[in-house]
Amino acid sequence: MEKVLYVVAHPTGAVPADLTKQLVGPLADELLALGASSVQVNVADHDVSAAAGLRMAMSPAPANALVAVWIDSATDHLRAPFDEAVRDATEGAELSAYLVTESVPLANTTHPAPPGGRTPGMAQLAFLRRPEAMAVDAWLAVWLGEHTPIALALQDTFAYVQNVIVRTLIPGTTAWHAIVEECFPAAAMSDPHVFFDAVGDDEKLARHQREMFESVQRFIDLSIIDVVPTSRYVI
Repeated sequence: MEKVLYVVAHPTGAVPADLTKQLVGPLADELLALGASSVQVNVADHDVSAAAGLRMAMSPAPANALVAVWIDSATDHLRAPFDEAVRDATEGAELSAYLVTESVPLANTTHPAPPGGRTPGMAQLAFLRRPEAMAVDAWLAVWLGEHTPIALALQDTFAYVQNVIVRTLIPGTTAWHAIVEECFPAAAMSDPHVFFDAVGDDEKLARHQREMFESVQRFIDLSIIDVVPTSRYVI
């Protein structure tokens, strides 16, 4: 079983108003009919408009949506029908795709949603690049081994998914090395005290923000990073 992430980036102002409906409905059904064992859709839609202040768009083509499929093989000729389905459903958008290894240090057990329903709160996607001078093994050791428990301790997350990009299947304008998903309660969209698990405590908020920055700057190229608040739908 392999996991493929399709990144959908529409030109500014050209995002279809019914993008969520297109991806969660007909596209998800088609991908499952083609043989995907599971599908997840993340969309930067109106339900996360309160999180606009958290968005960071430093790449030429930041994502509007992410479609994840779990399939038996991501080999080009076997994946081609899935590529075609996503491309047809997102006509007019820049489409890139990646084969990833998935690590789930924190699964969503506290905020369930029915199949195809919206997961409560916000799913924040972060598109990351490894610092150029950092070796891959050292990067993974710091990120997966050292940073993960720090991030879980400093933020009020209820799901945390780390996708390490193994191979680019459809190139985009930016060569990413990882895509991260962190799920937060709805209040975190506009309240940093909730986001950083420091409700009612300004000193704790400042400490958590500082410690988080100190940790991420060790393994993320902060000169180019995209952070996209989204709604999450697991089909």
